Amino acid sequence: MKGHSIKMEESLKRFLDYLKKERNYSLHTVISYESDLRSFMDFLISTGIESFQAVSRENLKAFIAELVNNGYNRRSIARKIASLKAFFKFLNKVGILVTNPSLSLISPKIERKLPAFLDEDAVKSMLTLPDVETLKGKRELAILELFYSTGIRLSELINLNIKDFYKMDCLVKVKGKGNKERIVPVGKKAMEAIDDYIRMREDITKCDKSKRGDLPLFVTDKGERLYPQIVRRIVKKYIEKVSDIERKSPHVLRHSFATHLLNRGADIRAVKELLGHESLSTTQIYTHISSANLKKVYKIAHPKA
Repeated sequence: MKGHSIKMEESLKRFLDYLKKERNYSLHTVISYESDLRSFMDFLISTGIESFQAVSRENLKAFIAELVNNGYNRRSIARKIASLKAFFKFLNKVGILVTNPSLSLISPKIERKLPAFLDEDAVKSMLTLPDVETLKGKRELAILELFYSTGIRLSELINLNIKDFYKMDCLVKVKGKGNKERIVPVGKKAMEAIDDYIRMREDITKCDKSKRGDLPLFVTDKGERLYPQIVRRIVKKYIEKVSDIERKSPHVLRHSFATHLLNRGADIRAVKELLGHESLSTTQIYTHISSANLKKVYKIAHPKA
């Protein structure tokens, strides 16, 4: 961006490359980091600071104060602080900075929103909607079934290859955040939907058998690996038909997967592993939903409620 020093741009590029190549962050996440950091760089230039080495804790606090004055909400400010802390930690780690000025930054407390999810009846209805007489419909059903059956993330789904499935064992190998691999069970219905989709794809039937495993699991009409925005549109289209919840993203199906497991008595530690969470505290947000569901059932069913 105009006004930014070459060294600042180089440091930013190095950090973004680290997020993409070493941390295996999704493009959407990397773009969010870049947006946060570029707004900070604009602030630095406006105050006459042309290098990250010259940044002090006071500069960071002044930037946060400006965000507050400009009407940013707590959640947005917390995200920008998280981006800054990750960036300066990286610069310190690779030796670009001797000290980390962001260490003592404190994020504002924000109310943690409960994840949006579909109830079981809505999911059942949704999975009957795709037109499985067409290749497009088979692909859409396979995507919906796989999301709900495994709870995998959008980035994990689009990066799957055919060889990642162990059909006989009904398992899939998933590469998650930080390139960490995990094995996740796949339900019978999802496996059948995937099989139906694969059998109808000409690029697979025409491909040498020894090379089929390296083909992407989900592709566009042109045979390219499916783009995130296409999957988002597919999921949004079907969620709109069965629910009026505000969020209609693939993550809603991930939330539904976790919530339904816990509602049916699954161990939270097992759910943590299935979701690929590093910390149990991340998974525990779903226990609040499960508790809310239990209270609802109690009020309906208990004579003294």
